[in-house]
Amino acid sequence: MTVQTNLGGSFTLPNTSITLQRLGYGAMQLAGPGVWGPPRDADAAVAVLREAVALGVNHIDTSDIYGPHITNQIIRQALHPYPEDLVIVTKTGARRPADGSWQPAMSRQDLIDAVHDNLRNLGIDVIDVVNLRMMSEKPSEDSLAEPLTVLAELKQQGLIRHLGISNVTPKQLAEAQTITEIVCVQNEYNLAHRDDDAFIDQLAQQGIAYVPFFPLGGFMPLQSSKLEAAAISLNATSMQVALAWLLQRSPNILLIPGTSSVEHLRENLKAADLQLPPQMIADLNSIATTAAR
Repeated sequence: MTVQTNLGGSFTLPNTSITLQRLGYGAMQLAGPGVWGPPRDADAAVAVLREAVALGVNHIDTSDIYGPHITNQIIRQALHPYPEDLVIVTKTGARRPADGSWQPAMSRQDLIDAVHDNLRNLGIDVIDVVNLRMMSEKPSEDSLAEPLTVLAELKQQGLIRHLGISNVTPKQLAEAQTITEIVCVQNEYNLAHRDDDAFIDQLAQQGIAYVPFFPLGGFMPLQSSKLEAAAISLNATSMQVALAWLLQRSPNILLIPGTSSVEHLRENLKAADLQLPPQMIADLNSIATTAAR
């Protein structure tokens, strides 16, 4: 398989030697239904990961709560020993009890255990990037100092190279930066959900990566007549246009669309080939205004 040379360009995390292709891969969908248990087709899950790397992806987003443990074990099975330039980003701050729900796990021991679970199931000695995921339904102003300090200590111990934060506000970023350097922020953002517009610009000025989760709308995929019209005019899919819009929104945006299908993976990555003209971008920008009414 020929490496896809265009993955939206690249971005170097601040004050690091880590350069990421802007189109990466989110591994959440590799687990079973509801991100719980094994996948229906384990061989297909392995194939998606191997194809992603073969096509040039060097940024995989995961968490040991996916499955739980299952997704990281599949990543290890598919890709270990890992390519030298592959960057695995994980997250802590949640746990999955037996009922499959998502619960906060912010105690010191929770966070230490989560980091060690990721290390063990990925088969590595140090994690490239760990995001502290705040578990409020929407970003709040709760202090993140206590849990982030625990992760900063693990960074000092050499178990983590770099830290990020997720589901946060600009105020929480400022607090986090008094504790440790932050290389990325992972928040919800897409064509219809644009609360973070000013935040993205602020992060770009600081050279910090912004990684939108639910870039395609998450469990409620984006639907819009304007999006569909743009896709038709470009001979593309609506999802490709939505991803291309994100790539053109700001150079510090890194994408991690997820899929359990090789065909869909290839489709997502081809979004980097699209160039949206100014009038189309203006039309797409109006989707968020309509959604807010």
